[in-house]
Amino acid sequence: MTQPLVTILDDEPDVRRILTEALEDAGFRTQSFSRAREFEAALNRVTPDVCLVDLSLPDTDGLALVHRLALEQGAAVIIISGRAQVQDRVTGLELGADDYITKPFDPAEVVARIRARLRSPRGQTAHSDVAEFNDWIAHFDRYVLEDGTGTETPFSHAEGEVLRLFLESPKRLISRAQMQESLGGAAGDSFDRAMDVRISRLRTKLGEDPKNPRLIKTIYGAGYIFVGDVEWR
Repeated sequence: MTQPLVTILDDEPDVRRILTEALEDAGFRTQSFSRAREFEAALNRVTPDVCLVDLSLPDTDGLALVHRLALEQGAAVIIISGRAQVQDRVTGLELGADDYITKPFDPAEVVARIRARLRSPRGQTAHSDVAEFNDWIAHFDRYVLEDGTGTETPFSHAEGEVLRLFLESPKRLISRAQMQESLGGAAGDSFDRAMDVRISRLRTKLGEDPKNPRLIKTIYGAGYIFVGDVEWR
């Protein structure tokens, strides 16, 4: 089996070296880049499983790049940055990042976070990559939602993980603890905030009324229920 490919985008040579050594020792394949221009050109030739992206890049806005990656690539996107402010974390997650790691970091933690992101939700292999529900079709192989008119709306890898979890357990309560166990990541305010962001973005893409959503219902103090009828094919 081909090992997962992790791309590293950081303009600091020591950071690239440390990450490359830690990831390759853990069995991952890696490619590293110092400039966003080189990185984006490489995406025309390779399909990474995980993208590690620094925000302080010399040739582009790191947050804008994260947003494009989340919309256009199937890879998980993990920000590694010296920006430790809460607002930077929140913005990164809102733009579609799967995780946010601050510098300085422990290479072992980065490896653990990547493994958590790549871990498949329970039961994922039981279904195909296409699900139909309430006049929508979710294409997990292409990361797009298709409505009844054929119009397609892209979703990120992170949003796809949450959507698949809902679609695999329709009309069942899914607690925060179950989400954390299935999707990986450290429990706590950071995880809860990430889930809130992803669910909000999914509701928007599904045309949901945020005050009275039809499909993804919040059960306050308990979790969420997806109330649609789902057929996998």
